[in-house]
Amino acid sequence: MIGWFREKWDALRTRGQRLRAWGGPLAWLPSLGGGATRLVLWGVAFVALLVIALGGYWSREPGLLPIERLTDAQLAVHGNDYVVGAATTAAMIGVAETLLDKPGGYLSNDVMPPGVYLDNIPSWEFGALVQLRDLSRAMRESFSRSQSQSTEDADLIVAEPNFHFDNASWIFPRSESVYGEAAESLRSYLGRISDASDREAQFFARADNLATWLEDVETRLGSLSQRLSASVGQRRVNTDTAGEPAAAQSTPTGGEVVTRTPRLQVDNIFYEARGASWALIHFLRAVEIDFAAVLADKNAEASLRQIIRELEASQATVYFPIILNGSGFGVFANHSLTMANYISRANAAIIDLRRLLAEG
Repeated sequence: MIGWFREKWDALRTRGQRLRAWGGPLAWLPSLGGGATRLVLWGVAFVALLVIALGGYWSREPGLLPIERLTDAQLAVHGNDYVVGAATTAAMIGVAETLLDKPGGYLSNDVMPPGVYLDNIPSWEFGALVQLRDLSRAMRESFSRSQSQSTEDADLIVAEPNFHFDNASWIFPRSESVYGEAAESLRSYLGRISDASDREAQFFARADNLATWLEDVETRLGSLSQRLSASVGQRRVNTDTAGEPAAAQSTPTGGEVVTRTPRLQVDNIFYEARGASWALIHFLRAVEIDFAAVLADKNAEASLRQIIRELEASQATVYFPIILNGSGFGVFANHSLTMANYISRANAAIIDLRRLLAEG
């Protein structure tokens, strides 16, 4: 092996000498046999290996956070005890902090290597961010308000639009700074709802507002399931206006629709689904704490635990370095179809849970 490398190096040096001998625009090329040139080449090789290794380290997905300890730690900052809504708010803070503080920090807006050439973790970040945005909207519009005519919370008025800020802005302002301000507003909100003397900040654990948020989760998971399943290409019957004779749509489409995810987008959608599932696990575990009385009254604890279990299964380690895209029953695996299975089952369980909350 050493002899092979030496032979290749000698051949490269000979080519460099020939190019210099030709003169003209190639005369500036340094001799590959010089000590300075060798030092430069070794430096370039070292930097390239360092960037690749750092990219691999930054591409590791964060693990799951312990919601109970996270809630206690956030409440300890304010010196307050647990109140309804503390776990959900702490889970949002924990997810936001993980997006910003994990190895490599927030990568979706990086313009320098190795972050600029990584795409799996930015897709993961976007999936988690979408769930954070949906819950922040539910917090502002529903969880923190007793009725539709009540006043919005001052901290959530800041947090919700900040989480909806452009996820790829790298300067003036950076996405990280805006999301950091949103997390700080959530910390302020948590301190206020856990303060017995503050009667303005509230969190209402009711079946109707929980069902409203779960409806958003249901549509997100349904979309992810369809996009994951399209990795192998599907011919689907168009059901866009099914069930209502008078229904209409702006642009007519055929009776059948063919969908297929571009090959270079398969891994992006896979990791977006991983990030969304990761964030949802924390939010649903927090809901299990804050809405314990509501879930017990509706006999829905088992349904919620089943949703969490399905999403936890979607976080299993991916042992192959590439997201495979084999056909449904082909020789090679299809990671997207496996992920779609867990997402679809969780989505079906959410539909059952919403029915229990409405009718149980």
